[in-house]
Amino acid sequence: MLYLLDANVLITANNTYYAIDQVPEFWEWLAHQGAGGSIKMPLEVIEEVKAGSKEDRLVEWIQNDGNHDALLLKEDVDPILVQNVVNNGYANDLTDDEIAQLGRDPFLVAHAMAGDERCVVTTEVSKPSKIRQNRKVPDVCTSLGIECRNTFELTRVLGFRTSWKR
Repeated sequence: MLYLLDANVLITANNTYYAIDQVPEFWEWLAHQGAGGSIKMPLEVIEEVKAGSKEDRLVEWIQNDGNHDALLLKEDVDPILVQNVVNNGYANDLTDDEIAQLGRDPFLVAHAMAGDERCVVTTEVSKPSKIRQNRKVPDVCTSLGIECRNTFELTRVLGFRTSWKR
């Protein structure tokens, strides 16, 4: 299984429960899992992380060549799949303003649709009552038949421990 991380996985982890300076093991584990091919991030999502404040330790961490290269999914997105995600995951008649509100999420989901055994990992929580551009990633994934997990499910499945060893 290839786990594709949403930007919010890194942002939330760093800002709350796995701060880079407090739980460096998590970040080493992420890079290790990325280098091993279990965890990846599409370029569009990595760019979302890099758009943060230059003083942010997360931006510094993701810009590190080793971390960036380990996590980068080296695939181009299929524009037809992105359009499919927008039309069938959100709505087929979104305005330009509504499309702008989607951010990079359609790219993440499109990358998950591009191959077998792929799973989206996000901190977003399902809210089935949300519609159009306000739909949450887990609900879009469900609509499109894509597996979706949260950070803690990912760490359990891949066996993260603060005592992990390479």
